[in-house]
Amino acid sequence: MTPNSTATDGTQTRTNWQVDYDVDPIEIRDPVAEALGVLEPGEPFVITYTDAVKEAGHSCPTASGAYRIAQLGLDGLYSDDYPVRSEIEVQAAGPRDDAAYGVMSRIISYVTGATEDDGFSGLAGGYGGRRDLLRFDAFDSDTVEPTFRFRRTDTGETIEVTYHVSDVPDGGPAIGNLQGILDGSASDQQREAFADAWHRRVQVVLSDDSLFTVEAV
Repeated sequence: MTPNSTATDGTQTRTNWQVDYDVDPIEIRDPVAEALGVLEPGEPFVITYTDAVKEAGHSCPTASGAYRIAQLGLDGLYSDDYPVRSEIEVQAAGPRDDAAYGVMSRIISYVTGATEDDGFSGLAGGYGGRRDLLRFDAFDSDTVEPTFRFRRTDTGETIEVTYHVSDVPDGGPAIGNLQGILDGSASDQQREAFADAWHRRVQVVLSDDSLFTVEAV
């Protein structure tokens, strides 16, 4: 709300989600949040897929794939403890201006805190800094599928995650209703059919581990 806006039913305090996804949250510590009293020492932020949707502004196989890439990469690096922002370097195999790598990197950066040279530089000489921890065209991949590496700066351990986006189901004929939705000609039934098919595709990405390859490098 702004001073000039008009509320009809009061200020809305929650997002009115029309879909419910089944996927575990990501837990990650942030040393700066702990130092400034946002979190108790050792306690994590809890990031859900719907948080990632808010960052992206939409839910799709690219956004859900990015969330799972981050989740699987962090799980591979930190099997017995919470991952820690400022100690995670993210490397993308593709360029920043690529349609897939661009969207995915924004979500992965949101989760891990890793940024390029425009990110948070840290407290008191760099404590908890996350600048220069996100790199594009960082390595050569043997696949055209989106591939990211996650490296622990404290141990050097690295996990590579490849998303086999070409194996994601196409969603069927109802996906073709999108153009009618965009131009306003779709019926309510077509809108419902599209939404059902679209979000089933997203849920497949969030649920099917066979769409991802995770390996130490």
